[in-house]
Amino acid sequence: MINKLKLRFTLALLFGVLMINSYGQINPQVKYGLLFQEIQRNHIFNDQKRFLDCEPKNNPDSIIHAYNSQKTVANFKLKDFIAQHFDTLQNDTLSMLKHVDYLWLDLTREKNKQNRNSSLIALPNSYIVPGGRFKEIYYWDSYFTMLGLCESAKVAMIENMVDNFAFLIKTYGHIPNGNRTYYLSRSQPPFFSLMVNLLAEIKNDSTIYTKYLSSLEQEYKYWMTGDKLVQIDKNDKLNRYCDDLNTPRPESFGQDENVFAQAKRDSSIFKDIRSAAESGWDFSSRWFNDELSISTINTTQIIPVDLNCLLVNLELTLAKGYEVNKNEKKCVFYRVQAQTREKLICKYFWDEEKGFFFDYNFKTKKRNKQYTLAALFPMFFNIATEHQAEKVKFVIEKDFLKNGGLVTTLASGSLQQWDYPNGWAPLQWIGYKALKNYNYTTLANETAKRWIDLNIKVYFATGKMMEKYNVVDTNKPGGGGEYDAQDGFGWTNGVFLKLWSELNQKPTKNINE
Repeated sequence: MINKLKLRFTLALLFGVLMINSYGQINPQVKYGLLFQEIQRNHIFNDQKRFLDCEPKNNPDSIIHAYNSQKTVANFKLKDFIAQHFDTLQNDTLSMLKHVDYLWLDLTREKNKQNRNSSLIALPNSYIVPGGRFKEIYYWDSYFTMLGLCESAKVAMIENMVDNFAFLIKTYGHIPNGNRTYYLSRSQPPFFSLMVNLLAEIKNDSTIYTKYLSSLEQEYKYWMTGDKLVQIDKNDKLNRYCDDLNTPRPESFGQDENVFAQAKRDSSIFKDIRSAAESGWDFSSRWFNDELSISTINTTQIIPVDLNCLLVNLELTLAKGYEVNKNEKKCVFYRVQAQTREKLICKYFWDEEKGFFFDYNFKTKKRNKQYTLAALFPMFFNIATEHQAEKVKFVIEKDFLKNGGLVTTLASGSLQQWDYPNGWAPLQWIGYKALKNYNYTTLANETAKRWIDLNIKVYFATGKMMEKYNVVDTNKPGGGGEYDAQDGFGWTNGVFLKLWSELNQKPTKNINE
């Protein structure tokens, strides 16, 4: 009986060899022999068809040679070997790209009429929401969402959303955190100028700048008046996040009251909490005095490096708009404003000894100690010198780059969602572009690849694109924050599609063809 089985197996192998000779392609079972058997017997893939369909990353003979020489080495892991030598995700990733592209339909909200009994502010055009509990448009989320919409060739939707933000500026004087009445007291990181730049680039149309010039001007006025502008010393002014109200946030009323009870300080803590929400980093140790507890939050004392870099871009975009509009006087004015702010960014945020950019506390007259990815914004906007960029790159590579991408901060004790060990899509894009701007292409690509691989891994384990990820231990989900982890997810989808296109040097626009 055993001899008959051996004969059948030998004939099967022979048939496989004949098939190879007849058609020119390999039969993986025959070609990889013992390697194939070990893969299938150890259930490296849940679906045993998967390996048969994998494309080798190099010559099969060299893979077999590598396997034979490495399999007896201590700590050899077959799963890692397969990942190194085979494109195990090629076909599945295509289906994932199609799914992410399809998600835009699920996240789309049509224009609607104002319902006086609802907190939702009606917008004149359709738009994309993040997903999960976030059923309205969010300001800074939308820029990163637009990166993916561009890859999906949804230019009309991008323009709709920019028009919606222009409508909000015209109606309320600024872009609120989201289109809800309870968000009107604050904005979010000012990415509107980047949206205008993106749309002008996509359409190759400089008149886009003049179309939105009054909206850009009005947003600039919002940031440059009132408590958002701080006199640091006799000559220097920079900006901070500062919500207009000093009461518990309606959407987190109970949590805010609990923080107030623990803080043992006056009610000004509510303004600090709200202002941290305006930053988009709600919450992070970068806003805490002790780097650990939200009860020590002091957002309104902090001049953030990323906010002021964003305002440089707004000033330069206004200059561009007035250049197109042939108003030389205003063009020069905004260029001078940008140049002045760039000098102040280097003066107040750069620490030469530590080789990094830090937020500045205008009350203590000292830089904060917290290392955060906000330090990448001067590189993202090409404000940093080559010398500064080299030093920042060293810290990023040594301390921030983890298995799944860039970790947001190095503070591991706060348990806040914008801290270690979490990574967030917008900051992966900021980091990738910042490094590319200074020709650190290898590191930029590696950070993007690790993030993409983590997105793919979680997607095939859960079927979801998540709001945030644990980039330190990629076997664990992202955590922390005031609510359960959300899926959907607008800016993760957008950055994933954009980075995929960047790394594969081909657009994702035709994935559904």
